[in-house]
Amino acid sequence: MKQNYPELELIKETNKSQKKIYQPSSFWEKASSKIHQEIINEGIANFRKLPTPLSFFVPNYGIPTNSFSNEISKELLNLIKKNGSEKQNLAMEEFLSGYFHALSDYRVFLASNDENKKPFLNHFSESTYGNPLEQFEFDGKKYSRSSLNYIQGLCFLKSFIEKDEIKTVLEIGGGFGSLGEILKYSEDIKYIDIDIPPMSFITWKYLENIYGNENIEPYGQNKNEIFIENIERCAVLNSWDIEKLNGEIDLFVNFVSFQEMEPHIVENYLTHVKRLNPKWVLLRNMREGKQIKKSRGVGVEVPIKKGAYLEMLEDKYIRIATNVFPYGYKTVDGFHSELYLFKRISKK
Repeated sequence: MKQNYPELELIKETNKSQKKIYQPSSFWEKASSKIHQEIINEGIANFRKLPTPLSFFVPNYGIPTNSFSNEISKELLNLIKKNGSEKQNLAMEEFLSGYFHALSDYRVFLASNDENKKPFLNHFSESTYGNPLEQFEFDGKKYSRSSLNYIQGLCFLKSFIEKDEIKTVLEIGGGFGSLGEILKYSEDIKYIDIDIPPMSFITWKYLENIYGNENIEPYGQNKNEIFIENIERCAVLNSWDIEKLNGEIDLFVNFVSFQEMEPHIVENYLTHVKRLNPKWVLLRNMREGKQIKKSRGVGVEVPIKKGAYLEMLEDKYIRIATNVFPYGYKTVDGFHSELYLFKRISKK
């Protein structure tokens, strides 16, 4: 049964009249339309198990991200059941499900988290809103690949910052809201996310469920100016709202979405980010850049790589650290999901 989301339809129409630089990049152009339709057909309540979200902004450890299909996985498990031991069967199940990888990331969190520094991470347990296809439980708390990716990045950040240094966080392209959910556990941290629709609408619905309607700004407000100091706890804005945002932030975060944009789009966003004077910039993106778009495939027109981020930030920021192990990830075919941490060197 089709769902009715008036805010989503209104913002879809509003998006058409915005500057091209704030509309979906070549990587996202077709995907955003598919996601919109899947949400209408299946509902927000199921977004974490729908095909296109799983391929684009709801990362997981198991199928389909691990490159094994359901068919191949079934064949492997059947083969072990027929010819192997019970222990081998359990090991294969945990490998294919992504449990081993998730446990590895959780161990990094346990080993590296400074419990005395904000953001506080120890009491976090992920919501089941969106009907997730995959979620793991460790020590009585729930985690997904999305939340563990952010938690590792925050552990990396916390090894460099002071105890109460982070109070206002801005993110561009926040997936479905994992970072905002994590930050809710530190009561005096304010979170702002900026994204293209329909992802911005999905994030807003997810975080409304987390924060409660009274602690999140209404979606799709048409304001000439948005003052950060007037945001109580949480706000999800649309891509073009970056030009309206005024004030200062302590931390800017981008995990993965910059690699899905062309360099000129990233440069425009970072120009506005620098205007907001964050003390810290935390990025996670592919060292080698995203794949180039072919005629029928998904990809970018021009890949953005580490050197581009350095050039775009060098007027105000110095790179403090780069990390693949233990906080990032290296794929089996040699690609590096790499964390970069920058610190502001000038107030002006």
